[in-house]
Amino acid sequence: MDSGGHSLPSASGTDSAKRRVCYFYEPEVGNYYYGQGHPMKPHRIRMTHALLLNYGLLQKMQVFRPNPARERDLCRFHADDYVSFLRNVTPETQQEQIRALKRFNVCEDCPVFDGLFSFCQTYAGASVGAAVKLNHGNHDIAINWSGGLHHAKKCEASGFCYVNDIVLAILELLKKHERVLYVDIDIHHGDGVEEAFYTTDRVMTVSFHKFGDYFPGTGDIRDIGFGKGKYYAVNVPLDDGIDDESYQSLFKPIVAKVMEVFRPGAVVLQCGADSLSGDRLGCFNLSVKGHGECVRYMRSFNVPLLLLGGGGYTIRNVARCWCYETGVALGVELKDKVPEHEYYGYFGPDYNLHVTPSNMENKNSRKLLDDIRANVLETLSKLQHAPSVQFQERPPDMEFEEEEDEEEDDDDEDDNDEDYAYERDDHDDEMNHPRHCDAIKRKSPSDNNRNGRMNMEVDGIDVKVQVISYRPLLQASTK
Repeated sequence: MDSGGHSLPSASGTDSAKRRVCYFYEPEVGNYYYGQGHPMKPHRIRMTHALLLNYGLLQKMQVFRPNPARERDLCRFHADDYVSFLRNVTPETQQEQIRALKRFNVCEDCPVFDGLFSFCQTYAGASVGAAVKLNHGNHDIAINWSGGLHHAKKCEASGFCYVNDIVLAILELLKKHERVLYVDIDIHHGDGVEEAFYTTDRVMTVSFHKFGDYFPGTGDIRDIGFGKGKYYAVNVPLDDGIDDESYQSLFKPIVAKVMEVFRPGAVVLQCGADSLSGDRLGCFNLSVKGHGECVRYMRSFNVPLLLLGGGGYTIRNVARCWCYETGVALGVELKDKVPEHEYYGYFGPDYNLHVTPSNMENKNSRKLLDDIRANVLETLSKLQHAPSVQFQERPPDMEFEEEEDEEEDDDDEDDNDEDYAYERDDHDDEMNHPRHCDAIKRKSPSDNNRNGRMNMEVDGIDVKVQVISYRPLLQASTK
């Protein structure tokens, strides 16, 4: 079976050619704190950045400090009242808003913490800014490791995610590209993104995830989209212990077929690192190289590529993974020995970039893998050609407000890059963005989805749909 990755040529040249890469980073992102004992730690983004700096990768790409997304930017997808709630709630006032906390699912998994709304603005602004850079055509790959929060819904938080930066970035990419492909290699199903685009043929969502008694409970192989979106949702359900070889035996042929039949103008790859071996909340057995092979393969198609973060709760391995994958994006091989830097102690006792997977049992039998691959490829074969879209005048790029104080790099005591100047991400175009456009308006999913989706828009009216209630991510992941 041909799983080669060079079917879509571009001006950037062959796979061996260097890519024009830009990278978004906010030095303050590592200061946000979900709370004591919570597995989601934004500090991992700072650790990743420190590795990039000390491996010399920042010098090989254009680095931008993102402008925060404004409230109206977030409302391109999210409900006004939900965004307003996120803006106003604080740890001090949350007890006065118990009903709203329950309504918007801001609870144990998604707690209220200091600077919550600023955190959302930061990672969403970075993802949308990265999408704008790709739309301008001056970069082949854009990276935002603080993004990839794929569980957030239109009207509620979910699975450590408050604002769905991925949906916002895809909406931005759709201004230029007729079709956008979303691929998710987080161990958890990319439910929030799939739900947002479940009834459109302009966005195809492909998720490789653990399925069964596992958060969020969605992502059955039979969930394939609805209406115009039928066959444009692809779910690859996996079992515990999947290793590099087994994973790639599905990933490459499925993605190759997707690229052949869908022919996207841009690709968004969510690189959740909780699918790595030894993750605090995960149960897969991928190595850093195996995980990074997905990035290498997507890169080989020479299509504009947005790389985002996601899950990942053994933070030393998250930093290893995303540093390695930045090197993959740049076409740079990194030495295995981690350079000494302020977080060097995290990587002991071996201080290597790569870690050895465990000897855990791979519950994905050859027959199971063959059956999944055959099922998915058969479904994709029903798409004879890429859908055509009648384009109207392209909406302007998203514009971000300038900050009066534009110091390139604040005196961040935790950053070692005194000699590195960040570029502020500026856009001069007039802001004029519609809400979720008619082509991607969300409607009720098919009856085939027995797992339940929340807060869907049916004929312009928000309705609450819940077929089965699943345990929160923290509870579901506790052994």
